[in-house]
Amino acid sequence: MKILITGASSGLGAELARQYANTDVELILLARRGEKLHKLKNELQNRCKSIELLVVDVADFSLLQQKIRSIGAVDMVILNAGISLGHSAEITPFAAFKRLYDVNLLANHAILEILLPHFLSQKSGKIVFVSSLASLISMPSAKAYASSKRALNAYAEALHYKYKKEGIKIITLLPGFIKSELTAKNSFKMPFLLSTEDGVKIMKRAIEKDKRFYAFPLRFYLIISLLRLLPQLLRERIVNSIN
Repeated sequence: MKILITGASSGLGAELARQYANTDVELILLARRGEKLHKLKNELQNRCKSIELLVVDVADFSLLQQKIRSIGAVDMVILNAGISLGHSAEITPFAAFKRLYDVNLLANHAILEILLPHFLSQKSGKIVFVSSLASLISMPSAKAYASSKRALNAYAEALHYKYKKEGIKIITLLPGFIKSELTAKNSFKMPFLLSTEDGVKIMKRAIEKDKRFYAFPLRFYLIISLLRLLPQLLRERIVNSIN
């Protein structure tokens, strides 16, 4: 099995590589930090059939697509690369807002523009999007991140409708708080915080079960779902008090 994982140099991406590493798997690990990728390769290379590294910033779309063309077909791609600007009530500078959208949303399409013809020709494969529970409620202090992940959900949903009959499985994961470099930016108490290892175990299990849309932890998802069902005025009061 040939698996491409983006954002693989640390956090969820690195842990996904660890949990997928076995002698039947060819791993392709993509990230911009080459030193961390090489360290991970040294850790895992005796456990895998092969490991290939793609050192590239996913926001460099031209180079990104060049790298993706070089790998040919894969059986699964886990689109994990993502960034956060932290939480702030201030107006987000345009350059930072644009880079976040480039990484969290547009890079995924740049990759899939190259990979989708391969999936279609082999009439099989899995495309896994790592979204967030934050996509379900747009907190004022995380408007760029939440909106980028909500757009990602919509994009993944459209792909599911279009390619389901072609044998291509589209999976969207919506994790809550998991320990990583991304959540380390948060200065507030994070409810239902999961360790990196436990969070990725849940993600891997959902992928193996072909869950089209999987949000977790369940208690956190239920709380957010209940909040979304409340009358708008009441929901606004609660959101503003939390924020």
